[in-house]
Amino acid sequence: MRVFTFDTTLRDGSQGEAVSFSADDKILVLHKLDELGIDYIEGGWPGSNPKDKDFFARAKGEHLKHARLCAFGATRMARQTVETDSSIQALVAAETPVVSIFGKSWDLHVQRALGITEEENLKLISDTVKYLKAHGKEVVYDAEHFFDGYTRNRDFALRTIEAAKSAGADVLCLCDTNGGMLTSKLAEVCADIRRRFDGVLGIHTHNDSDLGVANALAAIDQGFAHVQGCINGYGERCGNANIVSIIANLELKTEHTTIGKERLANITAASRFIAELANLPMRNDQPYVGHSAFAHKGGVHVSAVLKDSATYEHINPNVVGNRQRVLLSDLSGRGNVLYKLKQHGLEDRLDDAARRDLLDRIKQLEFQGYELEAAEGTFELLVREALRPGYQPFEVESYETTTKSTGTSATVTLKTSDIIHSATAHGNGPVNALDLALRQCLSQLYPSIASVRLTDYKVRVLDFKKGTAARVRVLIEWSDHKKSWATVGVSENVIEASWFALVDALRLEVLRLNEEDPSIERAVEDYCWGV
Repeated sequence: MRVFTFDTTLRDGSQGEAVSFSADDKILVLHKLDELGIDYIEGGWPGSNPKDKDFFARAKGEHLKHARLCAFGATRMARQTVETDSSIQALVAAETPVVSIFGKSWDLHVQRALGITEEENLKLISDTVKYLKAHGKEVVYDAEHFFDGYTRNRDFALRTIEAAKSAGADVLCLCDTNGGMLTSKLAEVCADIRRRFDGVLGIHTHNDSDLGVANALAAIDQGFAHVQGCINGYGERCGNANIVSIIANLELKTEHTTIGKERLANITAASRFIAELANLPMRNDQPYVGHSAFAHKGGVHVSAVLKDSATYEHINPNVVGNRQRVLLSDLSGRGNVLYKLKQHGLEDRLDDAARRDLLDRIKQLEFQGYELEAAEGTFELLVREALRPGYQPFEVESYETTTKSTGTSATVTLKTSDIIHSATAHGNGPVNALDLALRQCLSQLYPSIASVRLTDYKVRVLDFKKGTAARVRVLIEWSDHKKSWATVGVSENVIEASWFALVDALRLEVLRLNEEDPSIERAVEDYCWGV
């Protein structure tokens, strides 16, 4: 069965805590969802705020290849007609091909929130749908709090969606607005509605009971062909059903189709793109698209995955645009190390004894507080050092920082082949100053070191009960414009931990340069001799 996808990230998703999209952001999201193959994109409520009004004005000039843009609103106000209700008029003025309107299905809301009779509520629904249909709109009717209303007063809840259908609504969408329904009960209600109503039925679920995706899938099992949700499960309180997981489950685990398997490989990129625009960290453990969705840490697991990834992966991660990862930690086995060696093209260069020694060193570092699963650069350095035992491209003689009200400076002294190199630099804080001074020392011998850039810097307190005396772990991410890597340092002194990570990153880059071009070593020897 073809299931139509209705994304409400830009409307319901933006009601989530800390979620805020500018009008520019919303245009970018609009095109990303269209590219993904979403059928309907609910852009916001044009009658509620200037930003949404601006978005719809700008969206009129945007060309969508697949999706149909939808404006959201409510049934007319009880004391207004459809012609005089400014919210209804804003829906018409938005000039979208689709509108979604919500109406009350729960008699509690009719009595307490609206303060009108049941018959008056049915008239609000009917008048609004008829008016919008008369203006050529495809109308999605969202039956708000439908499942709560059905449980409390089944007859009235049924009459509300009958009013919408009789008035010409194209989709009757049942909403678990409070997100409190258990899957088995929701399925029973959906089965009843499917028996009573023909046409397209939709489902809109929230995640307050951690069942948003399961409940949406249960409705589809009962013949519902329209599903609503938000990218990454954004939304008010505990969020809306995660439409990413809904799509992936339907495409890969059922006979239903949504965006099509050919577009499914784009879903991880779309999910992460929208997370960036929302300025929210991606949940590592988010199914299908999270960084940890196909990450393996236990040695037994990794050993099996190396033989057949199906042993511990329910799908091939490439299908959804994600990738397999093997983590290094004190839980690692030799399989983890072997996997990482293969990733770096080094599997044939360490014998079994060297691999065992490397594994022991990794476990000892993890015990000290290092986290190599997030710092593959540090792991690569360990491997390269194991390949060339005793070789050090440079040694640190000393380093120091000075911070005054006028600024921060750092002095670094290194030794290469018995030659001393010293440099002093001024920076925005001690870490930046140390980074600059270290580069000045090394760039004399390795000019390409100047292209390496720090791209992210994170500090984690490891034993917070010790207060300012606690150990900290510093993770630094780097890029040379061709690849990126991360290094880690641990110490009770945050400057020292940062220094360890700085030195490891540049030591790794020097080892890489020596590996790529052995003549660099000869050039260094000649340079030192000349000095």
